[in-house]
Amino acid sequence: MKRLLSIALLFAVLCTPAMAQETAKQAKKEAVKSHLKQHFKPYGFIRNYFTYDSRESITGTGDLYNYQPRDEYWNQTEADAETSGVPREDLNAVSTFRFLSLTTRVGLNIVGYQWRGTEFSGKIEADFYTGLSTKTGPATVFTGTHSVTGVAQFRLRQAYVALGWDSLPMLGGKDFARVDLTIGQTWHPMAADLCDVISLASGAPFGPFNRSPMVKMDARLGKYVTLTAAGLWQMQYNSTGPNAQSAEYMLYGKTPEAYLGLSVHTKGFLMRAGADVLSIKPRNLGKVKDASDKDVSVTVNDRITTASPFLYLQYKTGEFSIKAKTIFSEAGEHMNLNSGYGVKAKNADGSWEYTPLRTSSSWISIVYGGKVGAQEDKHPQKLQGILFAGYIQNLGTKELLYDGDNDGHPDALYTPRPSSMNRMWRVSPTLLYTVGKFQLGLEYEVTSVQYGDGKLNTNGLSTNGLHWVTNHRVQLMTKYNF
Repeated sequence: MKRLLSIALLFAVLCTPAMAQETAKQAKKEAVKSHLKQHFKPYGFIRNYFTYDSRESITGTGDLYNYQPRDEYWNQTEADAETSGVPREDLNAVSTFRFLSLTTRVGLNIVGYQWRGTEFSGKIEADFYTGLSTKTGPATVFTGTHSVTGVAQFRLRQAYVALGWDSLPMLGGKDFARVDLTIGQTWHPMAADLCDVISLASGAPFGPFNRSPMVKMDARLGKYVTLTAAGLWQMQYNSTGPNAQSAEYMLYGKTPEAYLGLSVHTKGFLMRAGADVLSIKPRNLGKVKDASDKDVSVTVNDRITTASPFLYLQYKTGEFSIKAKTIFSEAGEHMNLNSGYGVKAKNADGSWEYTPLRTSSSWISIVYGGKVGAQEDKHPQKLQGILFAGYIQNLGTKELLYDGDNDGHPDALYTPRPSSMNRMWRVSPTLLYTVGKFQLGLEYEVTSVQYGDGKLNTNGLSTNGLHWVTNHRVQLMTKYNF
């Protein structure tokens, strides 16, 4: 008996360190697991679009990002059709259909880190994007290929670090302030408030759509007021110019885009107002004539500076919400707006002067809906009705454009969309059904554009031969959030 007790005691002594080591390993695993769960929050969704268009349109991202229908392009005149024996056709009046899971997205929020009085957080977000779209150009008739086959590329959407300071004393000592500093790529302050639609364009070009590298400060002053200031750079969404859309105009301009805004928020109501200032150099090199009348390249100091103010209103109560935004843009094409600028003067030293194309863009979206049917904790159900409406008015250039040959038409107007567009409207009703993390949406989007004959006056407007062109888009979306 004593021998058995001795053996058992010896076994216990030998096993105790191993058991302690295993317990320590398990505790370490649980600590790591708890740390990851507490500080790293992955998210994303798998999304598919099934899309029908009644005519050729100017689009992007595998035809899913819809800007506007293309203008009429007739194969022959009415007079020629009477004698040719060939039917007269609008070559852009061709319907299409496609379905893609191109916009599937993944992201990671990093939260919960603090050092003394400073909070640290961050975000990394990416999705599938380019590689499938060739239809973004403003050509009158679509003659290329849709390129809806191929391999989509994985692209960066957002990547930033944020620092926060809370409970900062304010003057008077009655209220406290909170300051957040964001460094990296995220939503442009003028584009952060998006409308409620299921379409990939999120209401663009009726509202700003832009994510850019920036340094942004949000100062919440008391309970109701937030002041925002930001300096931004261009990357994916660029200004246009002599060399099409490019970040080089800001590169040579050496001046960040600037934003200043004010927000007021209380009891379901939000009002946001601000202005964006952009200063770029469309050209770095120009030409002058030498003594023998030959062109000689010289450096020039071309520059255009513009300001674009906006106003955003939002109200939410229960199952009802309404949002509205309006923007008066000058050269706002880098925010996916229908805009640009042109040359107003050419100087003897080789430099050019510019004037912005001005555009008024507005939208409103209304959402109503809540829980339906039998509710279960794991699978809540909700049916929402959404109505979106948008309107754009081309106001022409701020000053007269340069007309070197005196023919009544400008020499140079830079815009990524058809310059013959005068106005545009869109109406889009949507039904969105949610079951837990799964969503099913059906959207009808009608977009109509008033085009001119393409002969611009010196204010950059095409006012003759006005006619309307309309595209009907029907879109079914499936989306699984995780």
